[in-house]
Amino acid sequence: MVCALALQKYIDKLEKLPDVLESIVVAQEWKADTRIILFIKLKEETALTEELKIAIKQTIRENTSPRHVPEKIIQVADIPRTISGKIVELAVQNVIHKRPVQNLDALANPEALDYFRDLEELSLN
Repeated sequence: MVCALALQKYIDKLEKLPDVLESIVVAQEWKADTRIILFIKLKEETALTEELKIAIKQTIRENTSPRHVPEKIIQVADIPRTISGKIVELAVQNVIHKRPVQNLDALANPEALDYFRDLEELSLN
């Protein structure tokens, strides 16, 4: 299993790509293993294209290792944060695994969690 802290080390590099505003990385339990899921918030009116996915994966591969390259890259409209501004990986991880999220009142934008709920791209089928 890939450590979430190791995953965070390439976030700064991704956010230097011109179209990427923010990103969050979580591990999804997947078929007796774990896969890396990268969610990105892009500049307004920017779509996640195959070219951008390739650039993101190349950036990660060049700055970490092939094991850190996400299996899925998914565009979201917003990323949840605490009232103090910290991105909340655990809340997103709980949502994608259909687990309850604790301390919703500590989130500045709890509605952002809806962007991660019931995503077809993350289906276990």
